[in-house]
Amino acid sequence: MEPVSEAIETATVRNRKAHKKQQKSAEDSTKRRSTSMEMDVNERHHKTSDEPDKGSNLNEAKPKAISEEVDDRFSFSIRLEFNPATVGLFLLSFLTRFYRITHPRGVVFDEIHFGKFVSLYLKNTFYFDQHPPLGKLLIAGAAGAVGYSGSFEFPKIGSEYDASVPILALRFVPALCGSLLAPVVYSILRQVKLGQGVSILGGLLIILDNALLTHSRFILMESILLFFAALGILTILKFLQAEPFSARWWTLGTIASASLTAAVCVKFVGFYSYLLAMYILGRHIWMELPDRRKSNAYIFLKVIAKAVLIVGVSLTVYVGCFYLHFATLYKAGPHDNVMTSAFQASLEGGLASITKGQPLRVQHGSQITLKHTHGRVCWLHSHTHVYPIKYKDGRGSSHQQQVTCYGFKDVNNWWIVKRPNKDSLMVDDEPDYIEHGDVIQLVHGVTSRALNSHDVASPMSPLCQEVSCYIDYNISMPANLLWRVELLNGKESKNKWHAITSQVRLVHVNTTAALKYTGEQLPDWGYNQFEVAGDRRQQTIDTIWNVEEHRYTQHKDKKEVLSKLLATEMIPTEPTKLSFWNKFSELQLKMLLHADKLESHMYSSEPHEWPLMDKGIAYWIAGDSNAQVHLLGNLVIWYSATMAILMYVGFLVFYLIRRRREVYDLDPVEWDRFRLGGEIFLAGYLIHYLPYYFVERTLFLYNYLPALLFKVMLLCFVIDHCHLALRKFVKQPMVVVGVFRAIVVAWFAGVLYFFQRYSVLSYGTTALSADDVLELRLKDTWDLIVHKP
Repeated sequence: MEPVSEAIETATVRNRKAHKKQQKSAEDSTKRRSTSMEMDVNERHHKTSDEPDKGSNLNEAKPKAISEEVDDRFSFSIRLEFNPATVGLFLLSFLTRFYRITHPRGVVFDEIHFGKFVSLYLKNTFYFDQHPPLGKLLIAGAAGAVGYSGSFEFPKIGSEYDASVPILALRFVPALCGSLLAPVVYSILRQVKLGQGVSILGGLLIILDNALLTHSRFILMESILLFFAALGILTILKFLQAEPFSARWWTLGTIASASLTAAVCVKFVGFYSYLLAMYILGRHIWMELPDRRKSNAYIFLKVIAKAVLIVGVSLTVYVGCFYLHFATLYKAGPHDNVMTSAFQASLEGGLASITKGQPLRVQHGSQITLKHTHGRVCWLHSHTHVYPIKYKDGRGSSHQQQVTCYGFKDVNNWWIVKRPNKDSLMVDDEPDYIEHGDVIQLVHGVTSRALNSHDVASPMSPLCQEVSCYIDYNISMPANLLWRVELLNGKESKNKWHAITSQVRLVHVNTTAALKYTGEQLPDWGYNQFEVAGDRRQQTIDTIWNVEEHRYTQHKDKKEVLSKLLATEMIPTEPTKLSFWNKFSELQLKMLLHADKLESHMYSSEPHEWPLMDKGIAYWIAGDSNAQVHLLGNLVIWYSATMAILMYVGFLVFYLIRRRREVYDLDPVEWDRFRLGGEIFLAGYLIHYLPYYFVERTLFLYNYLPALLFKVMLLCFVIDHCHLALRKFVKQPMVVVGVFRAIVVAWFAGVLYFFQRYSVLSYGTTALSADDVLELRLKDTWDLIVHKP
């Protein structure tokens, strides 16, 4: 038996050598061939401009370098390659996005917000938005480059643009990003080893989706967000294929990190794309661990290098974006009251001009207004009205004078700081300054009643205690009027209580509860103002206040004393200095806490309505006809992409069960590709979609567009895999594959038909009759507008 065994081994070795030689020859010939319309699943190394240079998927070990190749570890080169498919997709997309882009010549939907922000940039006027500024900065740069001064006010939807508004420049950046999205999607599909034909199909589906078309033509953020997110995912995939520590590796890692962070800097939801990229990186590292040819030190070093590169670039881009934001917006504006008093005082013409000449240090006899520092803008307030004897739930109150947080400046916002051991409310001849840890009383300026708290449940927050202004009803309810001053940033003022800059927490001495804005709105008896309560959980940001307006309680006999005090301690008449890092940290906190909780909108929708597009959004309608812009996607694409999700999950479960039974339908290369591409697109869809089920604010159909992007790519992946499965497992593949291709062609014809038919709602250039609008209404929930016969 031994000679036979040796002979078998010898034959096997010869066969392996012959197979390797044949494989190498095949690979060499593949490099010389032009790119074919479909990619064979067993090809391992293509050399097209939009595919990875090393290996067919992220988990393959890299082939050894050929001796003739130059080691690029320490070299740097720039290579520009133009693929006909990407160029063609870009040109087609460009034509659809820029066709009559200046129509309509009026404000469309959220252009009322973003256009106004752009105008404020060009006037250097501060504004507040809950989203980061990059998208608005890019649009402002394009508009400023053609000389726009920001004079248009964007008063309401439908307002006509005047001759000074460069409509093309304002809509240029979203349209350009929308045009670039299709070739980027094509390149992503090629990167996960799909054939060129189905990759081109993916780019075409992006072009032919009506919702993506609509959002690419106006001053809106979604097309910019999608472009940066897709570019980041593409470059992350290329980054993982590059030779580690080479110039190409560092360059791609930098571009990927910058692109993904740019998506976050457009809208915070771009963070979901960042999470997807981290998942791809983590998956690659996990799949690389079993490779024993790579030492632990090498893998550890590469992981550290990736982390340092990605974190370093991301922080630089994010912080740099806000640095440019603050450098541009240095004038006070209509939104700066959202910020703290110290922030407002740092703006040109801001709070410093309003509080010009007021004293700096708080003392006994100071008249102050206390502003809620973080979150909603409101001031500590009281008025003559009292809490009701009983609330709707049957609980009783103290029936004392109401204390609220009021969102407007009012005479009832003024309070007088008083030492407990002094009867007079006037400032003394000798200044009696309040410092950290001092105990004070706060007397309401109009009603002369003192701020009080006691062990009575607050009206809207029963776990907190009621705050009131004390009224002596002579019913054995003693006054608890003492409050301890705690300065949270006392080191900056040497523990002195300063107006504007000092952040103070007022702690009730008798109960240790801190004065707190709860965020709850009072009913009609409280004039719908916001609740103030005492909370024994002191360490929350809603217990932080600051003195905004400040003056001393005056008396005609003390003019000399007051003039001396005012001459020595004044808030500067020039803008105060606030460091970039102070501004940066404050704005981050405000953006997270100050999310607008819009009331229900007639065009709002819920996440479960998005996959089947149950509801659209009216963006604009002409005054003299039913021509309108209405956000609706391509129904054929949306429904088939939803079906593709179910099909991919079905395929995956089927293969996993079969493999558990040790039946391997797909060879290792095919299985790796199926898992890699599908997992990326499915994970991308779920990451961008599922979180909205836990969001409490009002949502709209456009919130679904990032998830739609990955759903479309998954649809292409499923089409490609169905084609592979039919060729691989069907007994008569030619006939069945031919039928399948005919079905795909018919389906794509449906995509074209729907796009053409509903493009009138994307462009808004066609005058529609009432009957035309009703014919376009395929679902009862589509609220298309008819206001002309």
